[in-house]
Amino acid sequence: MKDKQTISTLNNLIETCKDGEYGFKASAEHAVNPQIKDLFLARAQDCRQAAAELQTIVMQQGGKPEDSGTATGTVHRGWVAVKGTLAGYTDLAMLEETERGEDAALARYRSALKEDLPQDIRSVLEAQLQGVQRNHDQIRALRDQHKAAETT
Repeated sequence: MKDKQTISTLNNLIETCKDGEYGFKASAEHAVNPQIKDLFLARAQDCRQAAAELQTIVMQQGGKPEDSGTATGTVHRGWVAVKGTLAGYTDLAMLEETERGEDAALARYRSALKEDLPQDIRSVLEAQLQGVQRNHDQIRALRDQHKAAETT
């Protein structure tokens, strides 16, 4: 049986994951520090895998899964490019923008988990939310380190 609301919620999260994948890839292209570049590429891969997991669930639910990001994500990636140009594509600027993207992803997952979802799908989303939170915390810690290094 097709649950249109659940499919819609999952498709919104697929778009969020795709936004994260594209955003991390774009930031990796501009990162100077090889460790930050590698981190961004690893996070892009995590986002790609999360999207694929959700796409499979949408198909199992009888729906058509999204396969791209949102218009907001496109604007965000454009802003990464603009801000990077203005800031000289510093690692700090890329960390700030990826943290902002992860803030948005956290909000979308938390909103989705407020909905009435089947328990098996809720479990997947809760696990993915934990991954987004880990990404966010790791990016924030690196951002704080870079800010501290720039002020010393």
